[in-house]
Amino acid sequence: MSTVLVVDDKEMMRDSVGATLRRAGYEIVVANDAPSALEIVSTRRPDAIVSDLKMPGMTGIELAERVSQIDDELPIILMTAFGTIETAVEAMRRGAFDYLTKPFEGDELIITVKRALRHASLTRENAVLKAGARTDSGPARTGLDRLIGASPAMARVKDQLRAIAGSHGTVLVTGESGTGKEVIARAIHELSPRVQSPFLGVNCAALSQSLLESELFGHEKGSFTGADRLRRGRFELADQGTLLLDEISEVPAPIQAKLLRILQERSFERVGSSQSIGVDVRVIATSNRDLPKAAADGQFREDLFFRLNVLPVHLPPLRERREDVPALATHFIAEIARREGRQAPSIAPDVMDLLSAYRWPGNVRELQNICERAVVLTGAGSSIERSLVEPWLGAPAQARKATPLHAPGPRPAGEPAAPSSMIEPKLSYMPGDRTLAEIERELIVHTLRRFNGHRQKTARALGIGVRTLGLKLKKWKEQSLVAQSL
Repeated sequence: MSTVLVVDDKEMMRDSVGATLRRAGYEIVVANDAPSALEIVSTRRPDAIVSDLKMPGMTGIELAERVSQIDDELPIILMTAFGTIETAVEAMRRGAFDYLTKPFEGDELIITVKRALRHASLTRENAVLKAGARTDSGPARTGLDRLIGASPAMARVKDQLRAIAGSHGTVLVTGESGTGKEVIARAIHELSPRVQSPFLGVNCAALSQSLLESELFGHEKGSFTGADRLRRGRFELADQGTLLLDEISEVPAPIQAKLLRILQERSFERVGSSQSIGVDVRVIATSNRDLPKAAADGQFREDLFFRLNVLPVHLPPLRERREDVPALATHFIAEIARREGRQAPSIAPDVMDLLSAYRWPGNVRELQNICERAVVLTGAGSSIERSLVEPWLGAPAQARKATPLHAPGPRPAGEPAAPSSMIEPKLSYMPGDRTLAEIERELIVHTLRRFNGHRQKTARALGIGVRTLGLKLKKWKEQSLVAQSL
């Protein structure tokens, strides 16, 4: 049910307009002057305003101008008995959506309000899409279907999500990089009552302090150099929905204070404004750091941590649920093949054993990248072979001895533990083995030639950035390790 604010200094007019709109199914809030209306706008945020033009103290046109400064997408319809073209033009110029001349029919009022609400809805949807809302390609996976795997560790996570999704409490998702924390956040949103409202995200580690502040809270026109128009932040755009604050531990201290306030009071101010804006947003924060330790060390506000840690969810690393690797690999290969418009290659049994035995320091993201390379580099109708995948897993083929999951072999006294990126037990290099750097160089050159020197396609297939690829090639050319023509 949409809420319409009716503003008029005459009680009879407020009652008449309110009764007409109430019969049409709208919830009505009333104010007898413009200052009272502005207070309601900043605390309750109606969906539309119907206001008289001539009121003592502040006119309807002045009200429209003030409302547009608070929320330029909130439509205001002005009513007046003094209908002139000049007044109508001035009202629209100052922020009004439309104009009704008294006396008017009830149907005319209802049609105008419906049109105003529809326009505001379309404008909001467009802003949300621009802010980054998206849908996944291919067959839809929603809710718990997003979480691939049936290991005991994942079963516990799914039970947690079922328990917390229906609430409105703040969620803190922790886990190593690449474990799929954003997937968890989307699953919570899709299982929640807010599923029909926006899901937006902000990578807190990717933006400078000033950009992050503007991205989260928006800014007023002229609030800083380059602010040529009013901009709504993610908290406003995600109103009634869910906002993901990815890598919350990287938020600078001044913005931590603002986040604490919005979690406590459900209101904030845009950059350059003193006008508070109320919102109803469920916050899901993620972190790959030990936040309690960061708070104890003074690197993160302890009070903000307590506000975020209302409903904690810990996502285990892939090495602790390697039973899920076959299901994840099969899913990624099918998904990537569908995206590339080709038939999904099969996976040789020994390849699946190899993947299941690997420790996955890069977690699910590393597995996804390897699956993408394998799909791209495997010919149509072929299967993914061990010789293709093995060089990407961090050690030469001759040095590997696969062991049962969770059953590493004994380590001789005094021998250092194996690096986490290798298969257990410890791997030793035989004389004459290629180094990891040589394997990397060989793979990159091979992939580059496969794509006829196309660096963007090569970088995409290898799961690295184009700039990273370019820097590696430049270094190798300077060292005469690759041909200058590459």
